[in-house]
Amino acid sequence: MKKLIGLIAFFGLSISVNGQTIPIKLKEYFPNTAERRIGLDSIQKILELKPELKSLFSSSKDQVKDFVEKHKQDSTWMPSRLQMYWNTKASNVYIKGGTYSHADGTAPVATVRYPGARDHVTVYAMPKIEDMLPYSDDARGVWMINRSKPGQPLEWADPSKTGRIIESINNHIIGLAYKASVVYWLSGDEAYAKFATDVFDTYMTGMNYRSAPVDISHGHHSTIAGLSTFEVIQEVAILKSLTGAYKNLYPFLAENRKDKLDTYLSVFKKWADVQNDHGVAFNNWNLMEAMNIINIASLLESDDTYKDKKGADFYLDQVLNTSTERQWSLQKSINYGFDTTTGLWNESPGYATMVLSDFTGFVQTFDELFDMDILTYLPILEKAATAPAQYLFPNGYVSAFGDSYYRRLNANAVLQLISHAQKRGKKELEEKLTRYVKTLENENAFWGGDTFVKWSNSSANNLIVSASFSLSETVKAGDIKEYMSPVVYSPKVSYFAQRNGYDPKYGLMVATIGSKGNHMHANGISMELFGKGYVLGPDPGIGTSYFSNDYLEYYSRFPAHNTVAVDGISNYPEMKSNHGFTVKSSYPLPAQANGFYEDITFGDLYFLEPETQADQRRFTATVRVNDKTGYYLDIFRSSRKDGEDKFHDYFYHNIGQELKISALNNELPLKQTSKLSFSGGHLFAYDYLYDKKSAVTSENIQAQFKLAIPERETVYMNVWMKGSPNREIFSVKSPQTKSFRGNVMLPDSVVGNYTPTLVARQSGEAWTNPFVAVYEPTTDSEPSEITSIQPFEVKNAPKDLIALDIKLKDGTTDRIYNLAEAAKVEDVFEGTFGSIKIEGEKLKTLFLGNGKFISAQGFSFELQEKGAGVVNFENDEIYLHLTQPAKLIVPENFSLKKLKILVDGKTVAISPKKKNRTLIFEIPAVEYQKLSN
Repeated sequence: MKKLIGLIAFFGLSISVNGQTIPIKLKEYFPNTAERRIGLDSIQKILELKPELKSLFSSSKDQVKDFVEKHKQDSTWMPSRLQMYWNTKASNVYIKGGTYSHADGTAPVATVRYPGARDHVTVYAMPKIEDMLPYSDDARGVWMINRSKPGQPLEWADPSKTGRIIESINNHIIGLAYKASVVYWLSGDEAYAKFATDVFDTYMTGMNYRSAPVDISHGHHSTIAGLSTFEVIQEVAILKSLTGAYKNLYPFLAENRKDKLDTYLSVFKKWADVQNDHGVAFNNWNLMEAMNIINIASLLESDDTYKDKKGADFYLDQVLNTSTERQWSLQKSINYGFDTTTGLWNESPGYATMVLSDFTGFVQTFDELFDMDILTYLPILEKAATAPAQYLFPNGYVSAFGDSYYRRLNANAVLQLISHAQKRGKKELEEKLTRYVKTLENENAFWGGDTFVKWSNSSANNLIVSASFSLSETVKAGDIKEYMSPVVYSPKVSYFAQRNGYDPKYGLMVATIGSKGNHMHANGISMELFGKGYVLGPDPGIGTSYFSNDYLEYYSRFPAHNTVAVDGISNYPEMKSNHGFTVKSSYPLPAQANGFYEDITFGDLYFLEPETQADQRRFTATVRVNDKTGYYLDIFRSSRKDGEDKFHDYFYHNIGQELKISALNNELPLKQTSKLSFSGGHLFAYDYLYDKKSAVTSENIQAQFKLAIPERETVYMNVWMKGSPNREIFSVKSPQTKSFRGNVMLPDSVVGNYTPTLVARQSGEAWTNPFVAVYEPTTDSEPSEITSIQPFEVKNAPKDLIALDIKLKDGTTDRIYNLAEAAKVEDVFEGTFGSIKIEGEKLKTLFLGNGKFISAQGFSFELQEKGAGVVNFENDEIYLHLTQPAKLIVPENFSLKKLKILVDGKTVAISPKKKNRTLIFEIPAVEYQKLSN
């Protein structure tokens, strides 16, 4: 190899910083593969100083030493277990959509076999290496374990039926070669180099004669398939092992396989071309492919070294600066995917946190490979590093909407940035992110285990960086409220969540989700509900797999979610979706950290259901009763624009083993029914509901979901639902919720084989007859605080007015008003949401949301412009929070003799005006005001 990688001319990265494009000038000199190796003396010192790395070295050696010994006796034993076209030497591979079809063409050597399917689900399993047949290339198929038969025998299987096992075998064997290369790199033991080289050479030589697969159906899969697998992104594992092995083995290869070096690099370049030309640019694929390409680029010299002028310069430019149809530049990807208001990436949480880790890993790896800091040009990553905390429920688990599941956060992204900050001397960034990590560790919000040693196996250098990393002991944990706001809204994700309290058991949280971005479902405005330490009203997960019928027909469709479906046909594309909601109003404002009344939050969301062109409006609120409990209010309006409404179905799924439904005043005679089905032209998803019972009633109903957990307290979700004419109530069983797995949060046995589900069907429109529900989570030791819920009539009120009295055990009554659009309701209220709390006979609180006026018992306030306001009475004191200047009206006989307003700690005197036995105070808008006598 030439001594220099001549990246002589700089090329600009079109990366936007504060609206300006700042070019990155690449260095004129980069060390080549040979020069990048760390001397063995330095390695030995690191091994002595860092027991983590020594342990990792020992672990790698333990996993391969027996195979290395066997290799000394028979150098063909391990290479012959690779899945190859040993006899046919096929050079061309053909697929039919997501399954393997056939291969043809003849190469001079054995070539790499292609896997059976894109979907991993199969009855077959990978044999142990010692059970694999050497040089296996048989017309009968591939030699696999059949898990569906008694005794799980080994047998010949049609490759197209074996999922991804073929590539898994090759990944496993190449992974062993990589680990052997690490041992050689750290110890100089050539026995490990010989083992690794023979495996590496067999595979790479075979891939040299293999072309990219051809999709004979000429469909989508022709644009995403890789050289070794059906998805280019799935090649990240084998490419990490192959590029890492090449670097670690380079001195041995240069001496013993010098004639093959050009072949190896030619294969890597072919791989980079496929990575660049195939794939999906707008989502997590982009960064995974970019990482693969820069790992390959780090093996290459300058463009002028190669006849095709495609060297390191070319491939780095492809990743960093050039946007093609299937591979976007870093800047385009960042601008497209990150929400600048929250720092969240526009995919479901599981994928969003993975993409964040891909970006920070890219910064880390680019710095490692090329000794360059590109974080300066990607400022959103510093904000994005802490953003995933906004997905956390009070118990430390992440929201699981879309193709996600409930789990704790992965710390990789923020730990990588801390390591980067330490290396580059960015003290402020290091302290900021270390504080975040320690705060979330205190909240048990991160996965356990030593995560930072497991960042990457792309090279042994990276392993040393990871192992030598540690958090600063001087930085202390902060307050979780710094990272989790009471209300969060991400427009690019269509995610809106409310928190009321942060205690893992007693906190309240409702998350509402649209469908904006990738790995999302067709769910309208769906909802997740938290209570008593658990996500009780969950999102459903992905089912068996993305490619299974249950995913396509049920898990990704409206009836699987806590939402409302119109006429049984509400639908739109899942996965990549563009159907988000808009926020009409909220309290407090998104990201507001202080200066608001803490006992109530709300969000008012609008969605246009595209299949039926139906207006949908979901109002959700949290109301704190005391330190240990509270309740949720859910009001869902839905109606077609054309007025041709047949029916609207409200779905609520709750984890548990039992659902009881009754009317408040009468028995509810639920009977078996065949309704809620595909018959009649409705969604297939309806046929996944079973054991269906229903009753037609206009009465208010109550329901209780029971979740019994071994050796833990039983948890209940109590539901009250307002009655309505033309309403039918169903108790059904839905498929198992797949967003819980691995005994995380709840034992798998408790999640069960089905999910109890409440369905309410409103015939005709559901706008003036909306779905109105109150949810209260309880336990045996902390029973319900709500004694009754009673709708009440208001004269001359708008048709869609919802008016409720919610009575509590302590004698308090919460009087609730809600409208879709702000309107005046007698002389009591003008707005979209109002709450009047009365303790016994005494007024306690006036709460106004998105309105101008609210009044009770002679007290009132009127805002200058539409906004929010709270007046809270405690003894002879009045506490105010107003978002607009207002008039506060107090009865003249009220005991308040002298009014004081505290603004930013300073008292401001205001003299009242008297009118009709009332005192009128002109109040300026301030964050939180205290009036006292």
